[in-house]
Amino acid sequence: MTNRIAFQGEPGAYSHEACRDARPDMEPLPCRTFEDVIEAVRGGKADLAMLPVENTTYGRVADIHRLLPHSGLHIIDEAFVRVHINLLAVPGTTLDQVREAHSHLVLLPQCAGFLREHGITGRVSPDNARAAREIAERADPAVAALASELAGEIYGLDVLARHIEDQGNNTTRFLIMSREADMTRRGDHGMITSFVFQVRNIPAALYKAMGGFATNGINMTKLESYMVDGSFTATQFYADIEGHPEDPNVQLALEELSYFTAELEILGVYPTTRQRS
Repeated sequence: MTNRIAFQGEPGAYSHEACRDARPDMEPLPCRTFEDVIEAVRGGKADLAMLPVENTTYGRVADIHRLLPHSGLHIIDEAFVRVHINLLAVPGTTLDQVREAHSHLVLLPQCAGFLREHGITGRVSPDNARAAREIAERADPAVAALASELAGEIYGLDVLARHIEDQGNNTTRFLIMSREADMTRRGDHGMITSFVFQVRNIPAALYKAMGGFATNGINMTKLESYMVDGSFTATQFYADIEGHPEDPNVQLALEELSYFTAELEILGVYPTTRQRS
């Protein structure tokens, strides 16, 4: 056991915040890419992976669903992080001195109202935590970063304005993944089963495949499709359902699903969190 949890990004990223909140007893391990996060766990450099899958403002995280089925890892938990965007600057800076704010492309539009109100121009950075680090290194009061308060703590920046995002419910959902599956737990708030499947090439296959969940009274909380290997004809689906594969009704539904699928793989069975609404 390394007691490390790997995440994509630099120290201070929102994924780092997710690691600190969900596994405060573990050492966060920053990685350059999502593939590097997965490989860190597969290779034994970390015990767990923290991977973002979707955000309430900008939707699903690109590439994650493509990576999950071939990762060799299993989902053992989910975590939710409320994305608070803060304006960070070098110590002693005042708000009226800031002319530019650097951050990731997806964060800039989320606080467009604040930037417009204060006459600040947004500049794209590959990563919000990297933007914070670079602002600290530049030591220019005219240039700030849009990032987490954790990034401000790490890089010694002042918070000039807190929670400046336009949307009041901006939240990212993460999946915590491990080399080993754990089917033994039963959560106080229920269980989630995540899986991917490809339907057989027959008429109304998806409609028939979904029928078993309806007839067995199972709530499907997510169903997403995406192309496989760039093909317009090969479509894979990712789904989350409420329940455990050992529940009789879930067993029946998955059996019925298997009749209409060419491939079916369970990615994880894990407790529902309090934050899920």
